[in-house]
Parts: sequence; structure tokens; C-alpha cells
Amino acid sequence: MTAFSTIFKYLSLLGSFTTIGTLLSMGFLLLDVDGDLSTSAKKLKRLLLGSALTWAVGSIGVIIFTLATILGQSISVALDPTVLRSFITQITLGQYLFFQVGIALLVALLAFRVQRVMSAVFLLILSLIGLVAPIFQSHAASSGSHGLAVGSLIIHVVGLALWVGGIISIALLDPEDRPIAVPRFSQLALWAVVAVVASGVVNAWARLNFKAAWNSAFAYVVIAKIIATVILVVIGYKHRKNLASKKSIDWKAFSTLVLTEAFIMVTTVAMGAWLSSNQAPIRPTRPRFDPAVAVAGISTPPPPTWSRIFFSYEPNALMMSLLVTAIALYIKGVLILTKRGDEWPVGRTVAFTSGVAAIDFATSGGLGLYANFAFSYHMVAHMVLGMIAPIGIVLGAPITLALRTLPQARNKDERGVRGTLLAALHSKVAVFYTNPIVALAIFDGSLFALYSTNLFGNLMQTHVGHLLMNLHFILAGVLFFHVIIGIDPNPRRVPHLVRIVVVFAAMSMHAFFSIALMSSTTLIDRGYFASLQTPWLTDLLVDQKLGGSIGWAMGEIPILLALVATFISWIKDDSREVKRIDRNVARAAAMGRPDELAQYNNYLQELAQRDRDEK
Repeated sequence: MTAFSTIFKYLSLLGSFTTIGTLLSMGFLLLDVDGDLSTSAKKLKRLLLGSALTWAVGSIGVIIFTLATILGQSISVALDPTVLRSFITQITLGQYLFFQVGIALLVALLAFRVQRVMSAVFLLILSLIGLVAPIFQSHAASSGSHGLAVGSLIIHVVGLALWVGGIISIALLDPEDRPIAVPRFSQLALWAVVAVVASGVVNAWARLNFKAAWNSAFAYVVIAKIIATVILVVIGYKHRKNLASKKSIDWKAFSTLVLTEAFIMVTTVAMGAWLSSNQAPIRPTRPRFDPAVAVAGISTPPPPTWSRIFFSYEPNALMMSLLVTAIALYIKGVLILTKRGDEWPVGRTVAFTSGVAAIDFATSGGLGLYANFAFSYHMVAHMVLGMIAPIGIVLGAPITLALRTLPQARNKDERGVRGTLLAALHSKVAVFYTNPIVALAIFDGSLFALYSTNLFGNLMQTHVGHLLMNLHFILAGVLFFHVIIGIDPNPRRVPHLVRIVVVFAAMSMHAFFSIALMSSTTLIDRGYFASLQTPWLTDLLVDQKLGGSIGWAMGEIPILLALVATFISWIKDDSREVKRIDRNVARAAAMGRPDELAQYNNYLQELAQRDRDEK
């Protein structure tokens, strides 16, 4: 049974990686024609259909063999409609695996309907989500250091998908298209290789029991995979060296090297399929049952103190990778401007890095750690993620930096990455979400939707829910403060008076929410915090009311600062308008013409003189 399970896992991985690589080529690597897919990109639709169907078939097989393994029964039992339906509708792992099948079938259904770059990018993001969904319930999820183990495995798989999938798709391109795709893929591959190697090391350190692993078949396959990875890194280095040499490249020999690399990639995927189908020798767990580990994935921390809050660290590898990537891209953009001879305000860099640091503190730092165990600390983390960190991100102007540093179009017909970002900024979706009323509804309205319903308790019960909740806090805050005090381009111009009204509305709604939470007589977490059995948290309702008061106090200050910033911006804009008018007047006087305001005043004086003469 293990052999068949490995085969289907291999089909699932190979199909998903090829799907992602194909969409990557269609959306980013090949040329486009003013946002439409080029003829070369459209040729990949058949490959996209075949790889998506392979992914779906492999994933269906994974569901069946996973169910049979869990039940310890034959395949015939797992194929029973009632048993299978229960697994994919009631068990979390089955739901995630079935979700993956649904994504694969959706991509296959839409394969021949993709006509524009944005559609390919959307399917690429959707495919990456479908690929990583089951990881939250994989072997890594059952080991210690949940945030570190699962997060690093997700990074590892995403990096592999972009790296392996990109190589496979380039190997299957027409020879004349490779010179176009390879230089751009080379830049992405470097980031993917770093992610794969770093996450692999971290995941092994967090999960494996090295004393028990060295003499096992698992260790031998891991070593073989490491050797194959090293060979691939060497080949990738040779690619980059050839491309950077600025000499004429023998693309025929280069294509042979790419095909060799693709073969090694496929072999590496096969080894990865075997590893994911077999339980690794994980580190021994504590014999005593710990409800916090079972529910939250981490042990209960000691009672909170100022030093523990500021200096404790429970790494959330997935969030850390997103933040490190954001900082790395931001710094790269600043370096590009510096090499070009342009200046970038230091204050913006400080603001952006401060916002990123605040997010890390609220997710992986001591605040993020205690937010898992007490509602009051959860509310502090919420305020940091939704109201403090977004101000730094917005004042860092990352979109402006991206527009100044992203690659330009490679020919006169291509929109390119920068053009695609511009198109997204001016799209109907962007116009809708940057409406001040919509931004306010998402920013404050989501508070009532989250905490006044069962949604908060449901999200806290799962690691995926917790991640989505944190991402929502960040994105909602960034959207709101972008509309109110944003430096980056906005598809709609919002008058300052409207901004001030929206800020006052946000303050009122936030105060009303906090008072309602402080007045509540029932717990809103659906038993989550009680299930942790935290010894230093004795009264959950008092802690919940404390969270409401903290939310009121911490929430009003950033909004008040945004109000002050809006007034200052209004005054500055009026000052600039006055200076503009004065410049026009001076320019008109220098040319011997009175300005429009002087002409209008003369006209009024003539009318007044005429009235006096008639009397």
C-alpha cells in the first residue's frame, strides 16, 4: 500500500509543481501583449490542462490511500462512499485534501479560458494555496514547535514549487522562447533556492530526532535529496554565470543543461513524495498530556512579566518568511535607487522596518506567544497588527518604491511587471476597495463580524484560522490608513474633509465596539481559552473585559494620530495651492498680463462704479 501511496503522492506533487510552473511562465516569464497572453504563453494551455488533471488524479489517490492508512483497512473500505464522504466533510485533513482536489479541477476547468496575465496570476496564487493547504494537518503538524515546523515546511514546498515547476515549464518551452524566459526566472530561482535550503534546515532541526534517524531509510533518502539539491544549485549557479557574462550564449547547449536539470528535479520530487508518505523519526514528545500543545501547538508559557513579553520568542516560520521577504525586497528596491543615483527618504525605510518589526512582535514575539493564551493579550496583538504596524507600512510607501524599481517592459508591446501593478492599482477592484466607506466597513465593521459572532471562536480553534485572522488585521489596517494618510498612489482622490469624517466615524465605531465588549456577560471564544487550561489565567470573563478596555485605549490613539496627520496634510495641500496660485500670478505679471483674479476684481469694481453713476 505504501508503494501506491508514494506513486499517487508523486503524481500529485509533479502535477502541482508543473501547474504552478506553467502559470508562472504564462504570468511572468513570457512576454505579454498589453496585458494579454502572448502566442507563446497561449501554447502552454494544453500543458496547464494536463498538469492540473495529473494533480487532481494524484490528489484523489492521496485521499484514498491516506484514509486507508488511517483506518488500517484495505482500499475497498476506503472507497466506501459513506466512509469517504465522512472523511472529506468531517475530518480536517480530509477537508484540506479535498480542497486541494477542488483547486486542481478548477484550474483544469479554466485552463483554456485564461486570456490575460492577471487571470494567470490569480490561478497561480490559487494553486499555491491549494498546494499548501494539507500541510497544516501533515506529519509536521503533529510534532513539536508547530509554528516553526509547519511554517518552514510550507516555505519549503512553495519554494520547491516555484523552482521545480519553473525549470520543468522552461524545459517544455519552445527553444525560441527560452532566451526570453530564462533571465527573468534566474532572478526568481535565486530567491526560491534560498527559501528551499533555509526552510529545509529549519524544518529538519525542528522535527527530526537525529539520533534515531541516521540508520534509517528515511535518512538515506534525505541525504540523496540533499545531494540532488546541491547538484541543482551548482547548475543554477552556472545558469546565472552564463547569463551575467554578457557574452553570446549557446542556447542549444544551454537547453541541454536545462533538460538535465529538469530530469534531476523530477527525481528529487520522487524522493520528496516518498519522504512525505512516510513518518519521519520525530523528536520524542513529553509523556504528560499538555492541552496547550494539543490545541495551540505550543506549551503553556510561564505567567507573563514585562521581560517575558518583550524577550520571549516563539517563531512562526510562515509569518517570519513573509516579513523577511518584504524587508529583503524593500532593501533591494532602495539599493536599486541608490545605484541609479536617486534618493529614497530614510524616514520611509525606518517607518517600513518599524511596521514589520511590530508585526513580528505581535506574531512571533512575546506578545504573539501570550496572545494564544489570554484574550487581553490577543487584543493587544490585534491593535498592534491592525492599527500600529499598518501606519509604519503605509508611511514606508512600498508601492511607490515598487513602481520606481520593478522591471520595465521588455519590448514596446509588453505591459510587464510594473505595468501589471499599475493596471491593478487602477482596476475596478482597487477603486472599490479604496472607497473610504468600504475601507471603514472592513476596518471597523469586521470587528463586529469577528467578535459578535461565533467566527472568532471558530478561527482560534485552528492554526489556519489564526493565520487568516492575523493577515486580515494587517491588510484591513493597511487599507484604512492608506486611504486616510497614505503616500502611495490612490486610484481615487479622497477630499480631506471626507477623510476627517471617516476618521471620526472610525473612532465612534471602535469606542462602541469596545464598550459592548466590556459590557458582555458571556465568553465569545467558544471555549478556546478554557480548553488551554492556563494555570495563571483564573477568570476568563474578567480577562475578556480587560481586553475590551485595552482595545478602546490602544485603538483610539492611532486613529487620533491619523486625524492629526490628515489635518496637517490638508494645511500643507492648501499651502501648496496658494504657492501655485502665487506662481501663476507672478508668471502672468512677468508676461505683462494681469492674472484672472485681478481681472475679476477689476470687473467687480467696474460694476460698482456703474451702479454709483446710475444713482
